[in-house]
Amino acid sequence: MRALVQRVSSASVSVGGAVIGEVGAGVLILICAMQGDTEAQADKLAAKIAKMRIFKDEADKMNLSLLDTGGGALVVSQFTLAADTSRGNRPGFSTAAPPEEGERLYEYFARAVTEQGIPVATGRFGADMAVSLVNDGPVTIWMDV
Repeated sequence: MRALVQRVSSASVSVGGAVIGEVGAGVLILICAMQGDTEAQADKLAAKIAKMRIFKDEADKMNLSLLDTGGGALVVSQFTLAADTSRGNRPGFSTAAPPEEGERLYEYFARAVTEQGIPVATGRFGADMAVSLVNDGPVTIWMDV
C-alpha cells in the first residue's frame, strides 16, 4: 500500500459541498491500494502510522505519535498515488489495485487504523472529493509497504 501522511491542525473532506469527514489535530492519510496488496500490508501500515513519532513534545522535538497525542486520522482514498510518470505526459495508473479490490482494502485500512486506537474519519471511495487541510509544520511523509 502507498500512503501520503500529512500532519495537520485540521482537515476535512467534502462531497457535493457537504462535509462527510473531518478531524482536528492529527493526520490526513491519502491512501492507495496497489496491485497485489494484502490485508497484512494494510495492518502494518496502520500500525506504523499510529506509532510514527511526528508530533512535537514539550522540548519542540518530533517525539510523539498519534497514540501519544490522541489525534485523529482523516483517511481519503487516492488512486492517483499510483501514478507512473515515466513515459509521456499523461500519468498511467495501471499499478493501482482494481476498483473493487482498492475499495475493499481502503475500507480495511480505515478499520485497521481505528483498531490501533485512533479516531478515524473517512472520505468516500470513488467520489469526486474536495479535501481541505491546514498542514502543520509542514510535515508530509511518503510511505510504501
